[in-house]
Amino acid sequence: MASARAGRFIRQPTGYVAFVPAPLPPEPPIDLDIPLVRLLSEADQAVGRLDVFTELLVNPDLFVAMYVRREAVLSSQIEGTQSTLDDVLKFELDESLREIPKDVDEVVNYVRAMNYGLERVATLPLSLRLLREIHAEVLTGVRGQEREPGEFRRTQNWIGPQDATLAKATFVPPPPPEMRTALDNFERFIHQDELPPLMHCGLAHAQFETIHPFLDGNGRVGRLLITFLLVHRQVLHRPLLYLSYFLKRHRTEYYDRLMAIRVDGDWEGWLRFFLRGVMETATEAANTARKIVRLREEHRLLVEQAGLGMNGLRLIDVLLQRPLVNINLVKDRLGAAGVSFATANNLALAFQGLGILEETTGGKRNRRFRYSPYLDLFRDEPEDSVSADVGELETTAT
Repeated sequence: MASARAGRFIRQPTGYVAFVPAPLPPEPPIDLDIPLVRLLSEADQAVGRLDVFTELLVNPDLFVAMYVRREAVLSSQIEGTQSTLDDVLKFELDESLREIPKDVDEVVNYVRAMNYGLERVATLPLSLRLLREIHAEVLTGVRGQEREPGEFRRTQNWIGPQDATLAKATFVPPPPPEMRTALDNFERFIHQDELPPLMHCGLAHAQFETIHPFLDGNGRVGRLLITFLLVHRQVLHRPLLYLSYFLKRHRTEYYDRLMAIRVDGDWEGWLRFFLRGVMETATEAANTARKIVRLREEHRLLVEQAGLGMNGLRLIDVLLQRPLVNINLVKDRLGAAGVSFATANNLALAFQGLGILEETTGGKRNRRFRYSPYLDLFRDEPEDSVSADVGELETTAT
C-alpha cells in the first residue's frame, strides 16, 4: 500500500491518477538513524573543506566560470543535448562557427540562467518569482520556447517514455489548482532554516521535481535550485558544487529514489542518495581545485623562466577563464597593458612552444588555441549511447 507521508495519488475526473504532494517538512519527521547522520556529517565536512579551500585561493573567481560551464553542459546532457564543453567555448569565441551543434544555445542559456540566479540570490531571497525568471532564462529562444518560458503551467503535464499517453504515464504531477497550493507551501519551506542546510536542500530539490511546475525545463531549474539554495544558506561562498555529473552517472537510481518518495514516503532513502552525491561531488571539486592551483603555479613558473613578463602571467589567468582563445581575444583581454595584435600573436605562439597552448585549426589564419592541460581537468568519463532522459520525458496535455 502506498504511503501518504509524501502526498497522495488522487484519481482525477477524467480517469487519470495524479500525485498531490504533502507540505514539507515530512511528517512524521526524518528518521535520523546512524547511517543517515553519518552521511550528513561526512557531506557537511566535504562541503566545508571545499569552501575553506576555495576561500584560501588568491582569486577563486578565476575558476568559477569553468565550473558553471561544466555544470551547464552536464545538466543539459541529462535533457538530451549533445553539445560538449568545447562546443560551448567555441560558441563563446565565435557564434558563427558551422561546426558547433545547434543545441549549444540550450547550454549557453543554462550558463546565463546560472549567472543570473547567482547575482539575484546575492541580494534577494529565493522565491517563486525568481524561479520563474530563471526558467525564462533557460528556455527563451531554444527548444521548448513554445512552452511558456517564465510561467507556471496551466495545463496537466506528465512524465513517461516517449509517446506515452497520460493514462500510461510513469508519473503525473499535481493538476494546476493543487500545483499552485503546493508551490505556496514550497516557497514557505525554502525560507525555513530549522533543518540542516544540506538536508533542507535535498528535500527542496525532490519536492520541486515532484511538483513539476513548468511545461518544460523542470529538471534544469531543479538542478539550478540546488546551487542557489547552497549559496543562499551560506553553505558555500563560491558556486563550485554541482550534482549533475553524479545524477547523470546514477540517473536510474535518481529517478527510482524520487519515485520511492512518492510511492513509499521514503524520504530517508532519497536523502542518503542525495548526501552521498554531495559528499562525492564536493570531494571531486576540491581535488580538481587543488590540481588547478598546481597547474597555475607550474605554468606561471614556465612563463617566468621563458622571460615572457607580466603579459605572460596575465595570460595564464585569462586562460583559466577562457581556455579557448584566438589572437583577437588575447589582444582584447590584455588590452589594458597596451598589447598589439603582433605581441598577442607572439605570446600565443610562445605558449604553444612551452606546451601550455595547443593550436587546434591547423591553419595560418583564424587560428584557435586550446588550454588543453586545464580543460583535461574537467573531462568526464565517456557516457554510453543511451539518452540520459529515457523514461523521464516531459509531456504536456493539449
